[in-house]
Amino acid sequence: MTASLNDIAARAGVSVKTVSGALHGGSARMSEETRQRIKEIAEEIGYVTNFAARSMRQGWMPLVGLVADDLITSPFATEIIRGLDGAVRGADMAVFAMTLGGHRSVASILDEMRQFRPRAIAYAAMYHKSVDLPPEFADTVGVMINCRDANDRVTSLVPDEAGAAIEITTYLIEAGRRNIAFINLPGLLAGELRELGFRQALDHAAIDGAGAIVLPAVSKAIYSDRAHSLVPTHVHDLMTGPRRPDAILCGNDRVAMEVYAALRRCGASIPDDVAVASFDNHVEIASRLDPPLTTMALPHRAMGRQAAHILLADDRPPVGVQKLPFQLVERASV
Repeated sequence: MTASLNDIAARAGVSVKTVSGALHGGSARMSEETRQRIKEIAEEIGYVTNFAARSMRQGWMPLVGLVADDLITSPFATEIIRGLDGAVRGADMAVFAMTLGGHRSVASILDEMRQFRPRAIAYAAMYHKSVDLPPEFADTVGVMINCRDANDRVTSLVPDEAGAAIEITTYLIEAGRRNIAFINLPGLLAGELRELGFRQALDHAAIDGAGAIVLPAVSKAIYSDRAHSLVPTHVHDLMTGPRRPDAILCGNDRVAMEVYAALRRCGASIPDDVAVASFDNHVEIASRLDPPLTTMALPHRAMGRQAAHILLADDRPPVGVQKLPFQLVERASV
């Protein structure tokens, strides 16, 4: 015979509403001791939540839907998903994802996702960008992660790119570096904001930010890993030119890896001759370079956790863009 909420309530000496609140969340107030006792009784008698019945009562399933804008292909995808999933599991829910790509439109994905009757829906992007969400779905998506709605109708969580650039550039300056070149990511919003922060940090230190050397990492107008790299040429020209840098800031850790190789070909030592710093904290790269790379870690897991708090809150925050800070990871390249 299947155990029910009534069975647990009788054993615990509380109301069915209290049992439901302890196991499924809700408005019932109780002590932590009561909550724990109810969970122990439920486990002891083998209670299993009837999700279909619960959905009929509540109007939604204990699920959070995630529209993944090519997110699954990103090495950082797991951090966003782990942050989101860890937080919603604390509320006895689970995350399910659908990937946006190919010929599938945002509208078709959202229509399909709503058939599962999730408690809430989030939209996450592989890289920081602006997304033109269809107007009819502005109220369907509860939060956007690593991207923002082009019309600012949805609460968005994005990395503080400019703030990270200010922090890492200031770090280089405080380490005694004054002639800093920046090999950046062309055509990306992240690159644009990082360049802005880079120049602001130089200006604040009374170094000519407007005249700073900023060079594109690839030959194409929009950065991609597959585009022809200009990094070896840039490093050679910098190291043989009249304005030899004492530090190179890189648009991401992949660019930094190329900079390391190019500096070695020029006979330069890191960090004695040239310090190298970067963004992203792609651990498989940054920790294995020689010397290990100082970089700014993206707040992907924090964005996932914050998204869960927003989606599951009783009261939604005012619509706006929330910028989450990077974390400086100090290693031996500076």
